[in-house]
Amino acid sequence: MFDTVLVANRGEIAVRVIRTLRRLGVRSVAVFSDADAGARHVREADTAVRIGPAPAAESYLSVERLLEAAARTGAQAVHPGYGFLAENAAFARACEEAGLVFIGPSADAIALMGDKIRAKETVKAAGVPVVPGGRDPELADAARELGAPVLLKPSAGGGGKGMRLVRDLSVLDEEIAAARREARASFGDDTLLVERWIDRPRHIEIQVLADGHGNVLHLGERECSLQRRHQKIIEEAPSVLLDEATRAAMGEAAVQAARSCGYRGAGTVEFIVPGVDPSQYYFMEMNTRLQVEHPVTELVTGLDLVEWQLRVAAGEPLGFTQDDVRLTGHAVEARICAEDPARGFLPSGGTVLLLDEPRGDGVRTDSGLSEGTDVGSLYDPMLSKVIAYGPDRATALRGLRAALAGTVTLGVQTNAGFLRRLLGHPAVVAGELDTGLVERVVDELVRTDVPEEVYEAAAAVRAQALKPSGDGWTDPFSVPNGWRLGGTPKPLAFHLRVQEPVTYTPRGTATVTGDTVAVTLDGVRHTFRHAGDWIGREGDAWQVRDHDPVADSLSHAAHAGADSLTAPMPGTVTVVKVAVGDEVAAGQSLLVVEAMKMEHVISAPHAGTVAELDVTPGSTVAMDQVLAVIAPKEETE
Repeated sequence: MFDTVLVANRGEIAVRVIRTLRRLGVRSVAVFSDADAGARHVREADTAVRIGPAPAAESYLSVERLLEAAARTGAQAVHPGYGFLAENAAFARACEEAGLVFIGPSADAIALMGDKIRAKETVKAAGVPVVPGGRDPELADAARELGAPVLLKPSAGGGGKGMRLVRDLSVLDEEIAAARREARASFGDDTLLVERWIDRPRHIEIQVLADGHGNVLHLGERECSLQRRHQKIIEEAPSVLLDEATRAAMGEAAVQAARSCGYRGAGTVEFIVPGVDPSQYYFMEMNTRLQVEHPVTELVTGLDLVEWQLRVAAGEPLGFTQDDVRLTGHAVEARICAEDPARGFLPSGGTVLLLDEPRGDGVRTDSGLSEGTDVGSLYDPMLSKVIAYGPDRATALRGLRAALAGTVTLGVQTNAGFLRRLLGHPAVVAGELDTGLVERVVDELVRTDVPEEVYEAAAAVRAQALKPSGDGWTDPFSVPNGWRLGGTPKPLAFHLRVQEPVTYTPRGTATVTGDTVAVTLDGVRHTFRHAGDWIGREGDAWQVRDHDPVADSLSHAAHAGADSLTAPMPGTVTVVKVAVGDEVAAGQSLLVVEAMKMEHVISAPHAGTVAELDVTPGSTVAMDQVLAVIAPKEETE
């Protein structure tokens, strides 16, 4: 076993790997950018090395700086986690050339399976069924030959980035161009492939494990059909769809896929499976790394996959056979992401003011968060994972819903409440899943309203802050009781804003104790946690800001007849297509804001003239910051 391992990653996966290193008595080395100087993975590692400025290209994606950090700290091996350089063959090869053990497959295996086109050809030759499709440079012709719907996918990477479902071939060229831009931004390679789209498919993947002594086996499957925008959000093991015969057949196909590229370490073979006939499964791709959802496999098999990655990389043979693998119980995982469901799941950001993550009997949380963590727009939006285990699926689902209800992350908007409601949807409870289910039911699960009790709780917190503190005599004029000279007391009113401004007069009773506020309205008691101007309960959170009606009216007067375009999320302006004085058409693309590898196009709300433009390419913007002002055409005329 190694003495020292460098973890070439950040966030929850870095913390996860460090946990196993600590248990095995292996010294851990963390790396960090300037933005992560105070991050949890930095504090939990035995040693930490600064590797550069905040942009990933100058830190976490810098092979030179990572190798230098390994040399400075005496690391013998590098664990890449997932994302960043985890599936970068050049990085794996550079580690080997520097005398470091890359904890993963060989560079050749990464290169082969990282090229989705070559991967499909390789596993097909090994007898593994693949989805019909085509590739560059005849991509458009292949798509038209397959017929709509088709799925465009980057050849160089996964995670849903750059994927486009095209149901109307009249917009094919447009979608190909957009997919290329996203692929180039995410992976530095804009090569695409196209596949026939299977309606209402299920996404089922097989975990494989291989050593350097010729042993390859599988650890069962994970159901990953609950996705949004091709991104997995809920995963579970095992799948309710598969019987033992299908599980064994898919497992053997995954083993053959791994053998076909001389695989070593932990990897995942992903299949697309028609829900009406699970025996008709097709190879999609192989992820040559640890998966985000590996905890559900760990819980049902009792194996620590990070430990076995380390042991295999150190040259040890697998200590068990396929017959020794048993799937016991059921596990379900939810990915907590910095995104705002009420704003169309746009990325969010901020400082974590209050954090309460569930742990305990049957519940595990893998997290990179701590109170005070700054969640910015530079990196992936996933913050943590909450996993529940039980003897059966129903128990695991109930446990995860309860765990999400107890998850508190105030200061940053997350999807925890949305995921809790998704897990309670009848189709999910029944196991009737497919990759399009979330998109079909999303409107039922997103809360766009603000319950009155949220305003009641926010008002209670503000009223508490107004009360005089200290012992002894209290100036009666400092007590916020609405007293007026020569008149009856007037109830306090608070000017608040969540989405729209409201003037709210409390009408219930409230108790504020520490970071907890309990309010009673119409005989119903509601309990919230609060921090700063945030109020939260059962996974949901609201930022209730103070609202100044006078300042707002002055702002509206200054821009009378014009529309201010604001940033829908914190991020960076990457494209500015107009200048002050330009005439624009309704719906015309004006700017592009990027955050957490997601692009958002800002379009003109109506025809008119650009009256103000407050940003340039490269500008960092906050949520709701004014970007531009468009004067209507009628006004300019």
